[in-house]
Amino acid sequence: MNEYILEMKGITKTFPGVKALDNVNFKVKRGEIHCLVGENGAGKSTLMKVLSGVYQYGNYSGDIVYNDEVQAFKTIADSEGKGIVIIYQELALVPELSLYENIYFGHEIMKGKTIDWSETIVKGSDMLKKVKLNVDPSMKVKNLGVGHQQLVEIAKALSKDVKLLILDEPTAALHENDSQNLLKLIMELKEQGVTCIMISHKLKEVTAIADTITVLRDGATICSLDCHQQKITESEIIKYMVGREMDHMYPKRENKMFGEVSFELKNWSVEDPVKGREILHNININVRKGEIVGLQGLMGAGRTELALSIFGNTPKYKITSGEMYLNREKTSFKTPKEAIKSGLAYVTEDRKGNGLILIQDIKYNISIANLEALTEGLAINENEEARIVNEYKNAINIKAPSIEQKVGNLSGGNQQKVQLAKWMFVKPHVLILDEPTRGIDVGAKFEIYSLMNKLVEQGMSIIMITSELPEALGMSDRLYVMSEGTITGEFSSEEANEHNVMAMAITSQEVENGSE
Repeated sequence: MNEYILEMKGITKTFPGVKALDNVNFKVKRGEIHCLVGENGAGKSTLMKVLSGVYQYGNYSGDIVYNDEVQAFKTIADSEGKGIVIIYQELALVPELSLYENIYFGHEIMKGKTIDWSETIVKGSDMLKKVKLNVDPSMKVKNLGVGHQQLVEIAKALSKDVKLLILDEPTAALHENDSQNLLKLIMELKEQGVTCIMISHKLKEVTAIADTITVLRDGATICSLDCHQQKITESEIIKYMVGREMDHMYPKRENKMFGEVSFELKNWSVEDPVKGREILHNININVRKGEIVGLQGLMGAGRTELALSIFGNTPKYKITSGEMYLNREKTSFKTPKEAIKSGLAYVTEDRKGNGLILIQDIKYNISIANLEALTEGLAINENEEARIVNEYKNAINIKAPSIEQKVGNLSGGNQQKVQLAKWMFVKPHVLILDEPTRGIDVGAKFEIYSLMNKLVEQGMSIIMITSELPEALGMSDRLYVMSEGTITGEFSSEEANEHNVMAMAITSQEVENGSE
C-alpha cells in the first residue's frame, strides 16, 4: 500500500478575476498530523474545499488521489463516504438539538423508516467518551462552551468512520486550556490511525504537533517541511509564508507622544439583566491621545462585556454605577449610534456575524457607518463614495480586484481590514479593537499592527482587547488585566511580562479584595 493516503496533483481553481490555486501539489502520509499554513488568501481553505467536495469535480483542474484511487467528489457526502471529514472554524452544530442528535445529524441511525433513538443515544455516548467529553448526551449544544462544542464536532466526525480528518483553525476561538486539550486529542487520534490535516495560524501549536508542514503562498505550494528530519522554527515557517524575514513581529513606534486623557471610566459597574447579576465591578481605566492601551484576561473575564457596555448596548447591559468621560466631558450612551456620533467606535471580535455584511461589497461595508458624510440632499454621492472607499482600500492594502468585490469572498485578514476601514471612515477619537487579529495570518497581523501605530501617531486613542499575551505585550503602551469582571492589575510596557500579567489574569476577585 502507498505510504501516502492522499496526493493532490496540479490542483488549479479559479474564481472570477482571481486564481485561488495555481498548480498546487499536496501529499499526506498515512497516520500523520500534517499542518497546512500560509497567509490569509494563500489558498488553504480553498484546497480543502476541493478535497472535501465543496468545490465539486469539474470545477477545478488536477487530480485527487486518495487511497491509491483517483477521486471525483461532487458533494461533501461523496468525500465523507470515503472517510474524509472536514470541520470548519465556524462550527456546524444545531444549538437547540441535543449532543447525540447533533452527532448523527445528516446520517441518522435508522430502524426501518424511523430513527432508532435508543441506538443513537448509546452510540452518541460512545462517541463522546472517545473525545473524553464527560457530559449528558441529552443536553443541548447551546449549553456547552466553544471548546466542548469543538469536541462534539470531532465526535460527529468519528461517528462517520473518519480516516482523514481536516481541521480548519480548530483552536482559533479557544482559550489556552481548551486548545491544549484539543491538540492532545488530535495526537491521540493519530495513535488510533486517524490521519489529520490541520490548518492553523498559531505556529506555536503547529511546531508542537506537526509531523509535516506544507506552506502555501499566493495559491501555490512553496515547500513541505519534515519535522522529524530537523527542528522547524516559527521564524523559518514565517519566512516561507510571507516570502521575507520578519524579525520584528510587532512594529515599533519611534516617537511616542502621549497627550491628555481622551477616555476614562470611573467606578464603572454593570449588571446583566438576563443573568440577574453584576458582571463588571468598579472598573477604573483611562487612555491618552496617541496611546494603545491593552486589555488582557482569560476568556470570560468580562472584556467584551465592558466594551459593549461602553458602546451603548442597552438594555442588554445595565449600568448600575460609575461615570464615563470622553475628552474630559462626562457622557453616557443609550445606543451605539450615540457613541459613534460622539467619536467612539468599536470593532467587534465577530467580524462575520456582527461586523460585516458578507453578501454586500467592500464599498457598501466601508461607507455604511458614515453615510451622512456622503449624502447630498436625499441621495448618496456615489462618485465620492467610490473615491473615498478606493482611498481606504489602497491605504491599508485590501487585496481585492475592486471595491465591488463581495466581502464574503475575501480572506479573513482582508475582511478585518474592511472592518477597520469602516470605522476609520467614521474618524473616531477613541477606537476599541476587540481581538483585532483573531484568525488571521502573521503577514496580515503585521499590516494591522502597523495601521494601529499609524492611527495613534495621528492622535487617535486605541483600547485593544486581546487573548494573545504576546500581542498584548508587543503592542501595548500600557496594559490593564481583567479577571472575573474587575481590573486586577495595571502595567506600563516596561513593567509588563508574561509572568506578572498571567498572575493577575488568574487572580480571583476574592483574593484581589483580600477576602481569602
